[in-house]
Amino acid sequence: MPEINTKQLAKTIRRHIINMTHAGNGSHVASGLSIADIMAVLYGSVMRYKVTEPKWLARDRFILSKGHAGAVVYAVLAEVGFFPTEKLAEHCQNGSLLSGHVSHKGIAGVEFSTGSLGHGLSVGAGMAYAAKLAEQSHHVYVVMSDGECDEGSNWEAILFANHHRLNNLTAVVDYNKLQSITSVEETLALEPFADKWRSFGWYVTEVDGHDHQQLTDALKYVDKNRPHCVLAHTTKGKGISFMENKVVWHYRSPQGEDYNNALKELDALP
Repeated sequence: MPEINTKQLAKTIRRHIINMTHAGNGSHVASGLSIADIMAVLYGSVMRYKVTEPKWLARDRFILSKGHAGAVVYAVLAEVGFFPTEKLAEHCQNGSLLSGHVSHKGIAGVEFSTGSLGHGLSVGAGMAYAAKLAEQSHHVYVVMSDGECDEGSNWEAILFANHHRLNNLTAVVDYNKLQSITSVEETLALEPFADKWRSFGWYVTEVDGHDHQQLTDALKYVDKNRPHCVLAHTTKGKGISFMENKVVWHYRSPQGEDYNNALKELDALP
C-alpha cells in the first residue's frame, strides 16, 4: 500500500461526497462527511489491501454497516485506485452500479452490500470468526452508526465476538449524536455507552473522530484477547459549517448556493 497523506485524502473524499450527492440528488451527505476522516485513516495508513488484487486472501476486510453513507466508500475506493474517479459521477444515476446504499455488485473493493441497519457487525463478527477457524491473519473493520446501536442484533454480535475472543475484529462507532430526524439522546439514549461495550467484554478506546493521529493509534491497536470498539466522537456534516450538527442534512442534497458554498468551504480547508 503506498504512503498516503490521510488529511488530504479526507479533504478529497469530502469533495467527492459533495459532488456525488449533488449530481445524483442523493441524500445522506452529512453521514458521509462525518466519517471521511475515519475512512481516510483506514485506507491511508491502517488496512492491508491490493487494488490490483481485490480478492487477495490476506487483505483486511471492511464493512460500512451504516450503508446509507455509501458515497464515502465509493469515494475512498476510487481515490486509492480500485476504479477510476471519473466513475463517481455515476453515483445514484439510473442504471449505475454506484447505488445510494453501498453495494458490492460489480464494485471492486466492496466486501458486503449494506443499508439495513444493525447487520454489519453481525456479518463482520462472522468474517472474523471464520478467519480464526481458518487460521488467517487478516483483520475485520466495521464502521457503524450510533443510531443503529438501538438494534438488538448488534448486541447479539457484541456478545458473540467477546465469547469467541475475536481480537481480529474492530468496531468503529460514528458517535455523532444525531439520528435521522432527531438526536440519539431523544430517540433512545445510549449512555453510558463505553461502559456498556466494556461490560460485554470489549476493549474500548474513545477518540476524537476527526483527529488523524488518535484514529491511527486506535485503529492499529489489537488487544491480545478481546475485540476492540473505537468510539469515535464526530460531528455530523464535518467540514461544511452550515451542515454541521444539522439533522436536516441527513436527507437533503447540496444544490444551488448550498452546493457552491460547500465547495468554497472545502477549498478553504488546510
